[in-house]
Amino acid sequence: MLTLTELSLQRGGQWLLERVSATIQPGQRVAIVGANGAGKSSLFKLILGQLQPEAGEVSLPGGCRLAHMAQEVEATDRSARDFVLDGDVELRRLEEALADAESRGDDHAQARIHGELDLHEAWSAPRRAETLLRGLGFVDADVERPVASFSGGWRIRLNLAQALMRPSDLLLLDEPTNHLDLDACLWLENWLSRYPGTLLFISHDRDFMDRVATHILHFDNRALVTYTGNYSAFETQRSERLAQQQAGYERQQARIAEIEDFIRRFKAKATKARQAQSRIKSLERMERIAPAHVDSPFQFSFPEADKISNPLLSIRQGEAGHDGRTILRGINVSLLPGSRIGLLGPNGAGKSTLISALYDSGTLTAGERTSGEHLAIGYFAQHQLESLDLDASPFLHLQREAPKASEQSIRNFLGGFGFHGDDALERIRIFSGGEKARVALALIAWAKPNLLLLDEPTNHLDLEMRQALTEALQRFEGAVVVVSHDRHLLRNTVDDFLMVNDGAVTSYDGDLEDYERWLAERRTEDVRTPSPGADDSAAKSPEVGESADDRKARKRAEAALRQKMSPYRKRQETLEKRMGDVQIRLNELEETLADAGLYEPERKNDLKAALGAQSEARAELETVEMEWLEVSETLEEMAGEQS
Repeated sequence: MLTLTELSLQRGGQWLLERVSATIQPGQRVAIVGANGAGKSSLFKLILGQLQPEAGEVSLPGGCRLAHMAQEVEATDRSARDFVLDGDVELRRLEEALADAESRGDDHAQARIHGELDLHEAWSAPRRAETLLRGLGFVDADVERPVASFSGGWRIRLNLAQALMRPSDLLLLDEPTNHLDLDACLWLENWLSRYPGTLLFISHDRDFMDRVATHILHFDNRALVTYTGNYSAFETQRSERLAQQQAGYERQQARIAEIEDFIRRFKAKATKARQAQSRIKSLERMERIAPAHVDSPFQFSFPEADKISNPLLSIRQGEAGHDGRTILRGINVSLLPGSRIGLLGPNGAGKSTLISALYDSGTLTAGERTSGEHLAIGYFAQHQLESLDLDASPFLHLQREAPKASEQSIRNFLGGFGFHGDDALERIRIFSGGEKARVALALIAWAKPNLLLLDEPTNHLDLEMRQALTEALQRFEGAVVVVSHDRHLLRNTVDDFLMVNDGAVTSYDGDLEDYERWLAERRTEDVRTPSPGADDSAAKSPEVGESADDRKARKRAEAALRQKMSPYRKRQETLEKRMGDVQIRLNELEETLADAGLYEPERKNDLKAALGAQSEARAELETVEMEWLEVSETLEEMAGEQS
């Protein structure tokens, strides 16, 4: 599908790739990983023809249909649906040709174009576009809204939907989950797992890569190294290589000791067996993957606060909202030193509203908010990046907070966040989103908080910085409340979950896998959701005029439907996993068949066996896909009966 031959590339006087070769086979889903600035996005530009290499070539098969996700979108009055439909370039071409034929009164041309439109399934295109929009978190009312009315993050979602709408043989996605919530991430994982073409994607979300990727392409010292399997498999394989390198040995051992210490502390505190075992297994897994990050440029901690209160903060019988509108009621939260809470809930349920209410009393419309005498809050949200002084450097930002601090102490501190030498003195104006996020986190850590309120802290952060943040949060002795679509960070830093849904905040006893199942079931229900745009706190009230008895009856009916659908959902999940396994086997067989040596006369039997296995795998995949379609149609029919 894609071949790189003796490829060399430099940008800004620095070599990114030197004489590298790689082959991507049809049907593979390849995650591209590497340090910031290694050349991941430049590789995409090479494939798209937007850059030319210094040497070598990039080759695609003739007639290859290519789709990619744009990083920016201009404000336009086109509706969200039309914008997404624009991704199907061939559909738009046929529509224009039909309009031209109609204006000329050319009946023959009209008949021919109608036939082409029918082959293109043009009749279903609007429905397919709306399905993509709903999957990415938009609601029906947004379909006709102009693109210009959406905020930046939601426009990025529109770009993603447009890329998915375009029929393609090769799909390129650059950080597709950056502006998605957990619900949309899970939907996208399922969509991409069924994508029939070849996928290349850049991501810093390890769980997303584990679910989607069949191969990893790693930028490593101006070379490209291919690994078979998902991101966890890559970490294990790379760890084995790095563990043999003496230069990184001592730092690796120090990290493992830190993780083991955290596991012991966690085991001592765990009281809920189910949750404890799930998280302990995840933490034990970190011991195996940690060596893959021994060469990380980031290593920092949140310094211990000078003083601490117990409790740090509490809200009793609180109500929260904004613009005269109540979003959440009956808020009862008490944060003690060591509390580690993750907020779950669908987009628009009010997670950001709750974070804001914890940060200050301005969002509370009723109830009592009591803060400890020594409460010191570190608050991270996306608007924190916008409040940075763009003409100041990271060094100056910290110096303003502590004028008496020595220059060396500030430089040492910033070094843990990846700002070394002159980088610490650069104006923030020229920084990327990830670099600005690191500055904001450095400012928070410098202030020695005892309560961290983090609203999507991993947006724009690369894998190594996410790993460093995860380890820093593990060592943090204060309280943490976090909203994140990064499941790895949640699993490894959170002890308890709160569910924010239907205007209430309640304790959630399940784990992230339970929450994923809850989200899947919720998709089949006819639930009113808010219109996206700015803050996810703009939740709408329950249906006006619905009595308590009606609501109970509706809930009973929904529960009965979920129970009826449960075996079909389980079968659907089993079939999806089986399809993924068969596809991986097919990819491996295709790699085997791509080996020229297999076609030597003496290997005739090996070739025959490989072709036979390929035929069997294709037949099995077709059978499983047909059953999956039947089960999916049954679920859709059940959902339709309920609505």
